[in-house]
Parts: sequence; structure tokens; C-alpha cells
Amino acid sequence: MITSTFRVASRRLLGAALVAALPLAAGAVAARPAPAQKAPAAAAPKAGAAKARATAASKTPAKTAKKTAAKKTAAKRPARALAPTPVVPALPRSEAAERVIAWVAAAQDNAGLPYAVIDKPAATLYLFAADGHFLGEAPVLLGIGIGDDSSPGVGAKNLDEIGPAERTTPAGRFVAKFGRAFGRQRVLWVDYANNVALHAVTSITKKERRVERLLSPSPEDNRISFGCINVGSRFYTGKLRPQFERKGGIVYVLPDVKPLDDVFPRVRLLPYLAAANAGGATMEADR
Repeated sequence: MITSTFRVASRRLLGAALVAALPLAAGAVAARPAPAQKAPAAAAPKAGAAKARATAASKTPAKTAKKTAAKKTAAKRPARALAPTPVVPALPRSEAAERVIAWVAAAQDNAGLPYAVIDKPAATLYLFAADGHFLGEAPVLLGIGIGDDSSPGVGAKNLDEIGPAERTTPAGRFVAKFGRAFGRQRVLWVDYANNVALHAVTSITKKERRVERLLSPSPEDNRISFGCINVGSRFYTGKLRPQFERKGGIVYVLPDVKPLDDVFPRVRLLPYLAAANAGGATMEADR
């Protein structure tokens, strides 16, 4: 009996102890921190790659913007200016030049060939096509000596044998053709017997300052050659040579000292030629 009673009491005490222990165990379980969840291993690399792509994407527009800005700056930047070619102001034509030019056109003295009229006092060349069309004008260099005739035998002398007074550019009407000169250079021979040619300016002797003389606005310093006629290279190669190279042409050199009518006697006929041409034009208009 006592044993039964003892067993019952023991069971009751054990049950009460279990009931009392249950809340404590539940609190301990609730207080325990939850284990941290580990991120997948591949997540970190993916995040790094995304960041790299974002950085590259942010840099690409910046680079493109810089290149575009550089191109715009280069486009806006003005080109380096080239030194302008010196321009020699054209002088008004002299009365003598106007008379000769008008006479050649009225009389058709050029015989269907291109021609040039050289005004020595003005140191200017006027170029015309075979049909009389005016092609342009240019300054020229002439013989240092003042005069309208060549000294006898000057064409047979060496250059160092020709004195300053003999270095003249003769006046008159000349049939000019291209030919060889010293050093196999082709020049336009104006008076072959007296070694007078028309060619592009050269600067072999620097102290003569031929190019500077040619570009000066005054004709006073254009007397420097041995008698030849020098013209600017661009005018020579671009206009004069193409006109004279095939068949040659006529060169009219106006005088320094002599009266114009003595050098070109037929210029006196200009008034009659002009009247005749005017009458012919009137008759053609009446038809």
C-alpha cells in the first residue's frame, strides 16, 4: 500500500517537474539566434561583373563625348593662313600703249598669231590671244641700259663682255618663237641675232634682287637685265607660254627714247583704219 502510494506521489512530482520545465525550454529555443543564411557563391562574381559593366558603360559615353568635342574643336580651328602672293598694282595704260594696241587690232597686224605689247617706260607687258582677246598684263624686267637699239655685234659677245650701256632692250616689232638657249633651256626668242629673249625671272645672282624688283609697285627699279625681258614665273607658265609655244607670235616693244611713229610708222594709219572698220560694221548691220 505504502509502495503504491509512493509510486503515485513520485509520478505526480515528475509530471509537475516536466510541466515546470517546458516553458523554460521553449524560452531557450526562442532566444537562440537563427543561423545566418549564406549567399550563393556565384552571387558575388555576378555583382562584381555588373559593377564593372556599369563602370565601363559610364566611361564609354564620356570617351565618346571627348572624341566628339575634339572633332568639333578641330573643325572650328581655323586653317593655317598661307602667305598671300604679292599683288603688283596695275598702272593705267600709256597713250603710246593704247595706240599700238588699237592699231594692231584694227590692222590685224598680228597675222592671226598671239601677241604681246611691252611698254618699256611702264615696264609692263600686255598679252593678247590670236583673236585679239586680252589675256592679262604683268610687270617685266628690262635691259639696264636706256635705248631702243642693240649695239652692233652684241649678240656675239659673252655676258661679261657686254657693258652697261650695251645692255638695252631693243624696240620694234619682232616675230618671236621658242628655242633653246644656254643650258638647253627653252626661251621665247624675241631678237635671236642680238640674244634678246623673253623668259621667266630668275634669281641666280641674289644681289640683283630681280624678284623683288619685279614685285615693286614702281617701274623705276625694273632695269636690271642684259637686254632680255623677264616676267613672273606664274604668268609665264600659265598664260604666255601656252599662247606662244605652238606657233610663236608677235612681240611689240615700245621705245624709250625714239618717237613712237618712228618705230611703228603704220600707227599713223590708225584713224583711217578705225573709220574704215566702222564703215564696214555699219554696212554689215544694214544688210
